Amino acid sequence: QVHVVESGGGLVQAGGSRRLSCAASGNIFSINDMGWYRQAPGKQRDLVAAITRGGTTTYADSVKGRFTISRDNAKNTVYLQMNSLKPEDTAVYYCSAQLLHGTYWGQGTQVTVSS
Repeated sequence: QVHVVESGGGLVQAGGSRRLSCAASGNIFSINDMGWYRQAPGKQRDLVAAITRGGTTTYADSVKGRFTISRDNAKNTVYLQMNSLKPEDTAVYYCSAQLLHGTYWGQGTQVTVSS
């Protein structure tokens, strides 16, 4: 069994910063890709950023230059540093961890950006 837990969400003013963390635990031998997705009310869940085990990153166009994804393989943890936040970044942010036997998701953490 694998558990994925996000933390770091909350309320932040536009222009501010927030750092999300996500830790995977349990029956883990090796994690391949890890990623952050977000879902706003009434919208689909979209990729925000992803990172391979080797550190190659991918970003949605809407967050390039503002968000930075990083990971600590020894701790099975991925981070999302969010700067210059905008009201349109408001969403539930979900973490995913891709293992050999499947992809696991956290419960999500709410990020609300006030204008």
